[in-house]
Amino acid sequence: MIRIHFIVNPIAGHGNAPLTQEELQPFFINGVHDLTIKVSEYKAHATELTKASIQEKADIIVACGGDGTINEVATCLIGTDIALGIVPMGSGNGLASNLKIPKKRRKALEIIRNKHVERMDVGNINGRYFFSNTGVGFDASLIKHYESSEKRTILGYISACAITFRDIEKNEPLSITVDEETPMINPFIILISNSNEMGYKLSLTPKASLQDGLLDVLVIKKIGKFKMLWLGFLILIRKVHWLKESKSFQTKNIQLKCDDSEFFDTQVDGEHNRIDNNHLNISLLEKSLCVLTAK
Repeated sequence: MIRIHFIVNPIAGHGNAPLTQEELQPFFINGVHDLTIKVSEYKAHATELTKASIQEKADIIVACGGDGTINEVATCLIGTDIALGIVPMGSGNGLASNLKIPKKRRKALEIIRNKHVERMDVGNINGRYFFSNTGVGFDASLIKHYESSEKRTILGYISACAITFRDIEKNEPLSITVDEETPMINPFIILISNSNEMGYKLSLTPKASLQDGLLDVLVIKKIGKFKMLWLGFLILIRKVHWLKESKSFQTKNIQLKCDDSEFFDTQVDGEHNRIDNNHLNISLLEKSLCVLTAK
């Protein structure tokens, strides 16, 4: 018997299409697959449910939600032989897209049933895991403002962008050092990627791979408003390297130090994360997570 547990975030993707036993049953075989659905009710509840599923000897644990839900579930499975399945139900679905898991639920469930397992790399930032990317600068501030907004819509996202642009202009100068090199004042973005997508098919690191044993790092120095608009266009066409203020490289480890603050505002897989330390140690755990993908 193959025990498959589905951890469902009911509000992912505006909560319009919850997963049910009736929907799952046609894709699996009675007597072969034992299906369990668990619904998360609050932040970090998916982690608790996943830990319980591990104790219940689940063979496959499926994260049904966006990148935040996937992070909570996958974090518990690192270093185990339990396979992570994904049913993309969020807005961005960056990791699922990188793994070529379709948003069409029927096709995602077929991947879970077919049980093709691969191993992928996992990032670590000061003890917290990330699977797609982490970073500081504009994207971290944007997510911070978006999460604090009551408008989880495109209008809320635009409003968060406007606030973030305003803050860039009025913030006190911030000096950040990357791997002991010359400090940068108010860098626009420092993005460390494990995957080649951030969601919505957008990418700042299009050559990143989940299985190459390396992190892809993009550093963009402070830029003006015109260059920000140019950067937005370059992101759309996946040509960020055309921006002369950008620098890209690959590494297994990277350290960031903030000279003017006792904490870092970061984003981890698209969620705001404040780290009460002025040092960030970011590293890679090679092939440490089993994940179900299309063949």
